[in-house]
Parts: sequence; structure tokens; C-alpha cells
Amino acid sequence: MRFTPYIVLAPTAAVAFAQLFDPLHRTASDIKQQAQSQSVNHAQIPLAKPAGGLGPAMPPSGAPQADGPANAGGGSSVMLSDVMGRDKSINLFAGFLRGIESPSQRLDDPARNTTVLAPLNSAIENLPRKPWEDPRDYSALGANAYEGDDGQGRAQRNLRRFVEAHLIPTSPWPAGEKIKPVSGDTEVWWEEKDGVKRIQPGDIEVLSVGSSVVNGEVWILKGVRNAS
Repeated sequence: MRFTPYIVLAPTAAVAFAQLFDPLHRTASDIKQQAQSQSVNHAQIPLAKPAGGLGPAMPPSGAPQADGPANAGGGSSVMLSDVMGRDKSINLFAGFLRGIESPSQRLDDPARNTTVLAPLNSAIENLPRKPWEDPRDYSALGANAYEGDDGQGRAQRNLRRFVEAHLIPTSPWPAGEKIKPVSGDTEVWWEEKDGVKRIQPGDIEVLSVGSSVVNGEVWILKGVRNAS
């Protein structure tokens, strides 16, 4: 049996939104299309819904916006877990995150501030392999590296490492401050060049900085961190 990650794009009353990612041979565009379709067909219960309906978590430009009582409905109680599913441009990463217990719980914890580095859907789609695939596994185990229970466990660990490599355990995050991501791999920092934030190492451009909430911010990236 092939590894099938379970993804939840938004909290629901009775549905755990299983099997968004069907067998590994499916394309990312198929995945995104199914995610958008099912997000319409299944009733979803947002944790914090503004009076004007759910808007994007990330403004197209400008300074981060604070989610206060006037625009978030939940006032100071709004957390990262409430806003991650609002922007469709990052719903692949949001789905990965919500399908893994530990990082998902972190975003719901007001005592642990986090800067979420969320890659665009297009950045994930353009990867040479799936986020849960590791060339070292194929080298050691062959084409069936992700078959069966052992393979599923291996893929799930890889996916968790991918997600946690995009979670910075601090917010606010000052420019130039080097810090290891939640995954514990190479230290990360950011700098501003010509008015554009860039994540280092890798020189990954930050497209926009999202809403500031109780326990952090969401930054949308044009690229993907190398978590290997």
C-alpha cells in the first residue's frame, strides 16, 4: 500500500478531510483542483470568521496587519491556526501542516510564537519530487521505499521534517537573527535587499507578510526551503 498523507485544509465538525493526496503518481495540480473542489462541497466551520466573510490571511503588499476585534471577530484570541487556511495560494502547505499533529498543535498554542514560512502552491508543485520523498530512501530501499506500513511511516516522518523546516520558533523575527527552525536543521535568517525580504540560506523571496496574530505571523514564500 502506497503512502497517502491525510490533509485537513480547514477544521470541520465531522469530516477529517482524508486522502486529499491520492497515490503518489498524482500530480500536484490534480491535488490542488481536488482540494478546491472539496473545500466547496464540504461544510467548514472557521474558528474565526470576520463579518465580511473569510478573506486572505496575507495582504498583497504593505505592512503586516494586526487581527483586532474590528477585523477578526475573535479579537486577541485569533491565532495562527485560525488564519492558515484562509489563503488559497498556500493551501497545499496548510494542508500538510494540519495533517501533522505536533506542528498543528504549535500553531494553536498562544505560548509558543512562530513565524510560518509558507511556500506558494506553485513552489511546491515545481519541486523535483514530492515533499515526503527523500532520494536517500530510494537509494537505500529502491522504488518501493514508501510501500507498506514501514513506507508510510517513513514518508510521514519526511513530510513532518519538510513542514517543520518552514516553522521558525519565534515572532517577531528581527532581520539578521539566526535561528534554527523547529526541524532543528541549518540556522535560518532573513535580510532585506532592494525592499524585498529574502530568507537565507537559499535567497528565497518573501512574497508578502501576513496578518499578525497572537502567536506569530505567516510569511508567503516564492520558494521552498531545502530541509535535507
